[in-house]
Amino acid sequence: MKHHTLKKAVIPVAGLGTRFLPATKSIPKEMLPIVDAPIIFYVIEEAVKAGIEDIIFITGRHKYPLEDFFDTSYELEDKLLKENKTELLQKIRSIKDMANIVSIRQKEAKGLGHAVYSAKPAVGNEPFAVLLGDEISVPAADGTTAMGKLKSAFEELGESVVGVIAVPKTEVSKYGIVSLTGELKKLRGGAVQKVNGVVEKPETSVAPSCFALPGRYTFTSEIFNILENQSAGVKGEIQLSDAMATLANRDLLWVMDLAGTRRYDAGDKLGFLKANIELGLEHPEIGEELRLYLKTLRL
Repeated sequence: MKHHTLKKAVIPVAGLGTRFLPATKSIPKEMLPIVDAPIIFYVIEEAVKAGIEDIIFITGRHKYPLEDFFDTSYELEDKLLKENKTELLQKIRSIKDMANIVSIRQKEAKGLGHAVYSAKPAVGNEPFAVLLGDEISVPAADGTTAMGKLKSAFEELGESVVGVIAVPKTEVSKYGIVSLTGELKKLRGGAVQKVNGVVEKPETSVAPSCFALPGRYTFTSEIFNILENQSAGVKGEIQLSDAMATLANRDLLWVMDLAGTRRYDAGDKLGFLKANIELGLEHPEIGEELRLYLKTLRL
């Protein structure tokens, strides 16, 4: 059997973060904090826990703080050392050792599909994951992560597997939506279903299902061949969903339901606030105090 070990992940972070202006005028939205860590930390932590070793950032101008965050900070480390703040120092040092970080500049904003294709020089012919840089996924009650489930399924199946979540019918126009063939395959980490179509942000009346793509994917390198020759789609951009539709037409795309994991769209104002409140309630330092404060509000 062909070996399908997945060790690389692509994280597109070139977006301008217009939903958070003016805050993101000079700060990448991926560096906005969820309690005491930036959004991107949660994304990479999820990938690393799943066994990913190499992270490829697809970046744009003014995104250097993302690279700096995962680099050595000599002045800060020296200060913490002199102040004998050893626990905090170890936490800071551990960040730069999380994964191997590579950055590739997306010179034009031509869509998510174009961003993913930009990673080809670093990925080559290997399989890879894609995690959107403003989507936070919290593990299920049993500790399993979205990327952990997808990686396990991909490595067992050897074909592209993407995550889906069920959304209310009124919200399908916000997402890429899949249609399913009904073909089911049971794997060690859970069941997957065969996809026969992907539609980008359909109107409610024509949506093929309520299963949405929340920004967690695993692909074979075949997706690069598709993206290389793909025409522009919605908004004149190279859409990843169109490339996935081609994979589905070739009978090469599966989905796994990520029910049980919690997902926050931290690139959206309300999603960002929800993430801060809910993860803040679980934080060992401030959780109880925040809970007591919220009870004082007459909402």
